[in-house]
Amino acid sequence: MTLSLPKAVIFDWDNTLVDSWGAIGAAINHTRQHFGMPVWSHEEVVANCTRSARDIFADWFGAEWKKAYQVYYEGFDHIRRSRMIDTKDGAHDLLLWLKARAIPAFIVSNKRGDYLRQEVERLQWQDLFIGVAGATDAQYDKPHRAHVDFALKGSDVKTEPAVWFVGDSETDILCAHNADCTSVLLGSPEDAAKLAAALHFPDCRMLLNALEKLVA
Repeated sequence: MTLSLPKAVIFDWDNTLVDSWGAIGAAINHTRQHFGMPVWSHEEVVANCTRSARDIFADWFGAEWKKAYQVYYEGFDHIRRSRMIDTKDGAHDLLLWLKARAIPAFIVSNKRGDYLRQEVERLQWQDLFIGVAGATDAQYDKPHRAHVDFALKGSDVKTEPAVWFVGDSETDILCAHNADCTSVLLGSPEDAAKLAAALHFPDCRMLLNALEKLVA
């Protein structure tokens, strides 16, 4: 497709703007060990953690999923307090560039909303986003379009192809399609082709470089 400046950009959070796999994996394995299940490798965590906890825990833990949900977030809360939030290369520069050009930015994440907003504030990025929506904020989580509609509520932005949805996973690409936004995958070209992403960039830095060329 022909590249032109987006009217707005919706971002996933974990592993799109920040590097979260270490904390997520540790909390997942803490929960699995609590229920006598084998721990997962990093690759298994990445492959399996594609939906929000409230959507996937019933599949993993059956009737005990609510207890597992509690154990997970207790573990995650402890783990995140002892870790720095690592940002992805180019993420902050990209957000500053969008703000300088009055292109609204939003977050739609399957991380629980209260934790998501705490992390945004820890990075002092709250002024870089018009709307921030996490898991359980909306009636349904990503990939349902209700999650996107919730994030955009109160803004002048309406979902359309001129609005980009940027993420790193199949759930993000599905959400972009469900919300009638242009899907943008940060990852490998092979994954982009497999998931039918409209646009592909290796990372935030390369996405920023492409946008800068459009106004050069």
